[in-house]
Amino acid sequence: MDFRTELTPEKLPVLIGPDARIVTLGSCFAEVLGRQLTDNKVEVLNNPFGTLFNPVSVDKLLRAAIQQTEPDPELYVERDGLWFHYDFHSSFWGHTREELQRRLAVCLTQTGEALQNADWFVLTLGTAFVYRHQETGKVVANCHKMPGFLFEKYLYAYEHVQSTLTGLVKFLKRTNPNLQILLTVSPVRHTKDSLPMNQVSKSILRAVSHELTVWHEPVHYFPAYEIMMDDLRDYRFYEADLIHPNAVAERYIFEKFADCAFDAELRRFITDWQQLKKALAHRPFHERTDSHRRFLENLLKQLDAFAHRADISQERHEVERRLRSFQTIDPGANQAA
Repeated sequence: MDFRTELTPEKLPVLIGPDARIVTLGSCFAEVLGRQLTDNKVEVLNNPFGTLFNPVSVDKLLRAAIQQTEPDPELYVERDGLWFHYDFHSSFWGHTREELQRRLAVCLTQTGEALQNADWFVLTLGTAFVYRHQETGKVVANCHKMPGFLFEKYLYAYEHVQSTLTGLVKFLKRTNPNLQILLTVSPVRHTKDSLPMNQVSKSILRAVSHELTVWHEPVHYFPAYEIMMDDLRDYRFYEADLIHPNAVAERYIFEKFADCAFDAELRRFITDWQQLKKALAHRPFHERTDSHRRFLENLLKQLDAFAHRADISQERHEVERRLRSFQTIDPGANQAA
């Protein structure tokens, strides 16, 4: 007897290989996915603008990055002696407007270059709700804890979301004709919108995502939202806030992602790397013993053999550091690692 409905996504028609260059963007789940890819030595520019929830802000920043235009000059804001920009996450700040402007320009340049050379663009859509800055009439990505009366919140209509994302897909394909685009809807619950309106918002994003996969060949969809809502239908898979998926859920969703999106070579690569990571994380009961030194020397050889497959310079440096820390031990000492 089955007590849950397991969701097994179909294989993507185009698979991600070990040499793929990936850019992730969007809600905090995009960052989670990007971090998991990075931890497995896949080349990723992970959510470079910080958390972006709505498709309007995503579209605006991607166009600015690729066209190399300046951040919107009307949307800088000073708060508590620091400068922020309404189009960017609060992790971008400066002591002066000029300092922030330089930092944002570097971020836009790096992102634009990465997108022009990327093989995959992974976009996680968070919400169809937007906040419009009353004074400028412009949709913002982050309110930066400014007073609520400065903004108008409303649900972006299906037709507008469809038009925005369709235009973005066409723009990205003109910029990089070889780019594959993978859409997901964030499994994070936006309870502040109320549960009924959260469902309305997610439904708009899901319906538009489906339509884009039908009419645009290089656009694909991964059902992260559906896995969380139906396969993992239990609060034990949430953090204490009952909003964000916990580490168990994130790992499960990533495994589903790997099953449907990675080619055989990348899957072998990740298996081999995970074995090395486990060895790197090993901490012996008795350090500075002959057996532990032999263990580290063997680990160094394994890393050297892996070096042609990924950049392992940081890990190699750490193992060499541990080996250098060895001192002469008493021959009668315990030889167990």
